[in-house]
Amino acid sequence: MAQQPVTAELRRWIIAQAVAGHPPDIVLDAMKASGWDEAVALDALEATMRSHLAGANGGDAAAVAATPVPGGALGAGQPSLRAGDRDVRVVMALAAPRIVVFADLLSADECAELVELARSRLTRSETVETETGGSAINAARTSDGMFFTPGEFPVCARLEQRLAALLDWPVENGEGLQVLRYGPGTEYRPHYDYFDPAEPGTPTILERGGQRVASIVCYLNTPAGGGATVFPDIGLEVAPVRGNAVFFSYERPHPSTRTLHGGAEVTAGEKWVATKWLRERKFE
Repeated sequence: MAQQPVTAELRRWIIAQAVAGHPPDIVLDAMKASGWDEAVALDALEATMRSHLAGANGGDAAAVAATPVPGGALGAGQPSLRAGDRDVRVVMALAAPRIVVFADLLSADECAELVELARSRLTRSETVETETGGSAINAARTSDGMFFTPGEFPVCARLEQRLAALLDWPVENGEGLQVLRYGPGTEYRPHYDYFDPAEPGTPTILERGGQRVASIVCYLNTPAGGGATVFPDIGLEVAPVRGNAVFFSYERPHPSTRTLHGGAEVTAGEKWVATKWLRERKFE
């Protein structure tokens, strides 16, 4: 039998099944039904869950250095903030994990403009592959998407400057905005946004600006049904409301940050989001 590599994507899938409440024997049966050798599947299941549970309880997190993160001063004690050119409201703030929900981050006109600028450039969404340093289509992500280059259009530059002011983080440390469209039945299964240090392709990715240290998901419309941003480790669901956004940071690339998150299935209509990832240093 050909060797069956245990990839980062497989590990993420196993964790997502566990978080969803599926017992180990059901997960193992699903892997076997997909063609996995039973011994390999069992080893992958046990090793992945040991690592995940250790991370969720602190585990070896201390061995991974913490880094400064954006938005450290944000909190519900400041319900209205001036973010450059616009007042933004804080709807909710958690300290651990660091999650903040904003309202009025974008105007209705800005949301519509980003959607229209992105629409003609949409292709099947890809994810960064830490095994190779490249990107590829991923079955866990069933959206269509595209990237703007930083500051490509005035509306992009305006939002990027607004976020830099709001989160007290240099604008040049941000990746270009990614716009995604999710139709009925599409989703993005739970995952982490940081790059796994254990994967061979990660050093290549980090050359462009270091680790990701924070994410902000901006909602460009309000879908007719479904589409919440979910944080399974803490039982949090954030409703996708046009003009609002959810921000979260992660001081180390480790599950102890409890930033496992995903996009729940859209059940009616479409969901459009603009996502911004922030790096440790200048993104090039």
